[in-house]
Amino acid sequence: MVGRVVTFGEIMMRLSPPGMLRLAQARSFDVVYGGGEANVAVSLANYGIPVEYVTRLPENEIGQACLRFLRENGVGVQHIAWGGERLGIYFLEMGAVMRGSQVVYDRSHSSIATVAPGMIPWDQVFDGATWFHWTGITPAISQGAAEVCLEAVQAAQAAGLTISCDLNYRSKLWKWGKKAGEVMSELVSYCDVAIGNEEDAAQVFGIHAPDTDVTSGQVDAAKYRSVCEALHQRFPRLKTIAITLRGSLSASHNTWSGLLWDQGQVYVAPTYDITHIVDRVGGGDAFMGGLIYGLLTYTDKQNALNFAVAASAFKHTIFGDFNLVTVPEVEKLMGGDLSGRVSR
Repeated sequence: MVGRVVTFGEIMMRLSPPGMLRLAQARSFDVVYGGGEANVAVSLANYGIPVEYVTRLPENEIGQACLRFLRENGVGVQHIAWGGERLGIYFLEMGAVMRGSQVVYDRSHSSIATVAPGMIPWDQVFDGATWFHWTGITPAISQGAAEVCLEAVQAAQAAGLTISCDLNYRSKLWKWGKKAGEVMSELVSYCDVAIGNEEDAAQVFGIHAPDTDVTSGQVDAAKYRSVCEALHQRFPRLKTIAITLRGSLSASHNTWSGLLWDQGQVYVAPTYDITHIVDRVGGGDAFMGGLIYGLLTYTDKQNALNFAVAASAFKHTIFGDFNLVTVPEVEKLMGGDLSGRVSR
């Protein structure tokens, strides 16, 4: 029996113009909700893993709509804190071909930004849980959010949980007074598992992969082994480190793979050629959700990584932040079926 997973962070309302319209052309918006840790929670719920999502929502109709959205996707919400002024919003302009996607944040003074230590009863939250996940987005939001994230990892460690993080550097968010590396160093020191992309370790900790070019469409996985080893040397508690490997030929065409470093052993997943991207937002979260599932259910680390990469490759075909796929679908893709044939 797999124990309960807990994730903590901000969920926002996402507003995107229909189709491939630019924000300047928008006269209406498609509305969904999403955020790094919520996206991971939904993935796990889809895979049959009991999961609880912790955040802070405003006591109004928008907060209730967001709550219903989470419940509809099978996520536990009994430990959500209520209060604050508003739900954060982000606007997403979908990119196409050589025009990259654009994100505009409207999240100042959101409910989670004004969270403070003592508002969330972590001992109750972690009762019966076995895994806690957070991302580098949360401590970037505000000093209060960073302090609550520290409170959470300390309580999770005391409760004996496995702790994972996605480094998730967001340059537009670290504005409250401290640099990412300064805050993240203490938080990551509590973690057992970490993931990042080709830029996160460099931007947060100054750890660079040698001679890499993600715009060529071909990413050399071997060059990222040194990144994992440098992270482990700096944070000895980290036993498992994964790097997502995205090659960007255009906004519509990426290659996608991943590398897993586990206590000195390195595993590399197959590479997927994703030629017609529907929505790449949440791809890293889909990888993290798949990796947690894989590490919890497979005894073989290669299969755990392959599941994570296949699951997140699927995410590129699905509109919205959430990766709405099932275990059989992912395992079919893992088995080599890329046909996309109609299932009757």
